[in-house]
Amino acid sequence: MSDTIDLIEWIIGSGLSGKALEEIVGTLSKRLIKLGFPLVRVSIAMPSIDPLQRGFSVSWSKYSPVATEVQGHDDAGEDMFVRSPIYYLLSNDLLHGRWRLAEDDTSSFPLLRELSDLGATDYVIKLVAFPGGTALAGVGFSIAVDGSEGFNDQQVAIIEKIMPALALVCFQIAAMRVATDMLAVYTGARTSGRILSGQTRRGDGTAIYAAILLADLKNFTSLNERWPAERIVAWLNEHFEAVAQSVEQNGGEILKFMGDSLLAIFPADVEDPADACRRALSAATGAMDATVTLNQARYHSDQPEIPIDIVLHVGEVFYGNVGAARRLDFTVVGRAVNEAARIEKLADDVGHSLLASADFVAQCPDCFHKVGNFALKGVAEPASVFAWGPPTFERE
Repeated sequence: MSDTIDLIEWIIGSGLSGKALEEIVGTLSKRLIKLGFPLVRVSIAMPSIDPLQRGFSVSWSKYSPVATEVQGHDDAGEDMFVRSPIYYLLSNDLLHGRWRLAEDDTSSFPLLRELSDLGATDYVIKLVAFPGGTALAGVGFSIAVDGSEGFNDQQVAIIEKIMPALALVCFQIAAMRVATDMLAVYTGARTSGRILSGQTRRGDGTAIYAAILLADLKNFTSLNERWPAERIVAWLNEHFEAVAQSVEQNGGEILKFMGDSLLAIFPADVEDPADACRRALSAATGAMDATVTLNQARYHSDQPEIPIDIVLHVGEVFYGNVGAARRLDFTVVGRAVNEAARIEKLADDVGHSLLASADFVAQCPDCFHKVGNFALKGVAEPASVFAWGPPTFERE
């Protein structure tokens, strides 16, 4: 009994100390072996609300180190889930299951056949529901042994006793994972870090110097009048994905999507912003190339082409919380953001899709040419605007 109490206290302490689930699974397996469990495999599985994965499991095996396996939302992930013991339990409103692998029919479960091939004789799985009714439904804890008699009564009792503590720790890990991963999905990795560090009050933030990328899909409003909403959303997502990949590959962060536009920043050294500007330019040209590829595919499938305009600028912005007391947006505001938005409106007039300010071009002069000086609404002085690529000349 004292060994079981010690194990429960260790599980709770591990959760309070913020240990990773991988470390907990690895050490838990070693402690169960010391308690006499002839372990083959120990696994903890939980669902996820990440847009790219339906769930994940962390497993220790007698024959391999601790590993994390992610199940996606694709057909392979769905098939893996449907053929799992967890799905069987959920489909039959059960919270626990036990298979004696040498005696019971395991043909429907690839995992159990695999364990049997490894010499496992007995498999137990238990589910514990999380509170709150969220998509984080609960945790599944499974354990397989290879002793000739399988689990004895004392070992089954130990599993029962440690489950509440283990489920509590897993709930804490899952909640923190949601807070960090999903906040990053909705706000960006850099911004989510600031929010989690405590910058949560309206007005919290700081002045930073940054290269700014503002992208806007052209003729998108007219498409809404001719195509159903689900097609529009699918095309919008394709373009945003193309731009986002290029931004992230070049070290930028998308701060917001605004209808058919997006705003991204590349934090810069105020004394030497050239590197941030070069990365922003690389992101912009990569996004333009990806858009061309998308539109070529659309053209060949009789779908509408959707061009994109991109503006590059650099300057000081306020990076922080803006909004109402209980509904905040962590974004950038300031003169540089306003100027970028005004320059974007000139794209059709000057006949170029990738424009930049004079301040930006001063850091990345190659392959830009001036298209004119323009009065920008709300800006006192006319702005010099540049276009990407060599100048074009009309023949006389």
